[in-house]
Amino acid sequence: MRYFIHLGYDGTNYRGWQRQKGTPNTVQEVIEKTLSKLFKKEISVYGCGRTDAGVHASQYVVQFNLDKAPLFDLKFRLNKSLPRDIAVFEIIEVKENQHCRHDAVDRTYDYFIHWKKDPTLFRYSSFYEDLALDFDLMNKAAALILATKDFKQLCKQPDSYNNTLCLINNCEVFFNTEQGRLRFTITANRFLRGMVRICVFFLLEVGRSKMTLKQFEQILNLEKDCLEKPPAYPNGLFLSQIKYPFLELKDSNHMIKILKVGLE
Repeated sequence: MRYFIHLGYDGTNYRGWQRQKGTPNTVQEVIEKTLSKLFKKEISVYGCGRTDAGVHASQYVVQFNLDKAPLFDLKFRLNKSLPRDIAVFEIIEVKENQHCRHDAVDRTYDYFIHWKKDPTLFRYSSFYEDLALDFDLMNKAAALILATKDFKQLCKQPDSYNNTLCLINNCEVFFNTEQGRLRFTITANRFLRGMVRICVFFLLEVGRSKMTLKQFEQILNLEKDCLEKPPAYPNGLFLSQIKYPFLELKDSNHMIKILKVGLE
């Protein structure tokens, strides 16, 4: 029997989603240890995607297999046993050939930035002090990303993929000058390692006039190399939505809803 766990997590205190040799305290490790304790046997889980250290997920899906249905309220037990920064929203039985990663048709990431210091935002929005941005140029840069197919230049490790093609369905930037905040949102069928945070880096480079729109277009079109592409800070990034053709996840994006106020 296969189950999906629909959950969310605050990634501040974790070294990312994926269990890695020699890297303790990943979200996957914590969930596997908790499930193994509840079922009194080793349980392995598979995630819908990979998030880096410090990155959050307001909607994330994990799959695992059992020989038979649990005889207890698994959602309740998990929420009692998991740390406060991981919350389970749903436990869903699915067909054994349905896969939380391979069957996802769309993923959405939201990235939040603020340039007026605010102690309530520091965990969930990246602080770039006294930003002076050309919003029109950033919107044009986002339109270039939307039209791009090959993201080799916006990937941390392009050689680790068979191809670097992504289908972008939506790419927008929202600004609120009164609040001193912005939101970058992007939806695609797949994302490459570091891709969203590198997109944000280039958007800021264009917005601060450190790079022309033409130069950015040349980078996207593989006409110009860019050796320096440090990703934006991790704490502003959320994996915020996963879509499946056979399943509608309940609305759980509570933190995203709060952060999006004034940025829609």
